[in-house]
Amino acid sequence: MTAAQAPVVLALDTATPFLTLALAWPGGERQVSLEVGRAHAERLAGATRELFAGAGLPFRADRIVIGTGPGSYTGVRVGASYALGLGRVWGAPVVGVPTLEALVRGEGRQVVSLDARKGNVYAATYEVRGGVVTGVVQPPAKQALDALEAGRGELPHLDHGVPDGLALLRAGVDHGAADWALHYL
Repeated sequence: MTAAQAPVVLALDTATPFLTLALAWPGGERQVSLEVGRAHAERLAGATRELFAGAGLPFRADRIVIGTGPGSYTGVRVGASYALGLGRVWGAPVVGVPTLEALVRGEGRQVVSLDARKGNVYAATYEVRGGVVTGVVQPPAKQALDALEAGRGELPHLDHGVPDGLALLRAGVDHGAADWALHYL
């Protein structure tokens, strides 16, 4: 595929208190993460339109990547519903990627987690190259934070809580699944 034929890809995640968006097109890429608490439904459409306008692009993507959680029940469903609606209108496939993959940074084997409340976390261990998950060592699972800390050894533990929209986007382009399911806290 030449640069002129490269697709416009939108990524969005609403599983955490942050509204995370990313956009990639042949001329560049942009991302934004806004702390919105539980106001995803109120902010998602406007923030998405602003992202496209800031990139100087028409409001249309060729592919959509959705963060599938784990996350708040309402937040995850808001993002998925919006992505599926846009996908239907635009005729664009919607692929899913676990939100935990948007927490990876840098290179190497990493443990990433999100707070699951009451002393628990949702965690996964990934192999990361170029900021993208290239292998799953331990798939996402809910576990006690103490057990995670005891079992990770010398591996870095990343608990940023702020998903990286471009990491999510790249994961969706690289290995996003068309048969995704949502995961709730």
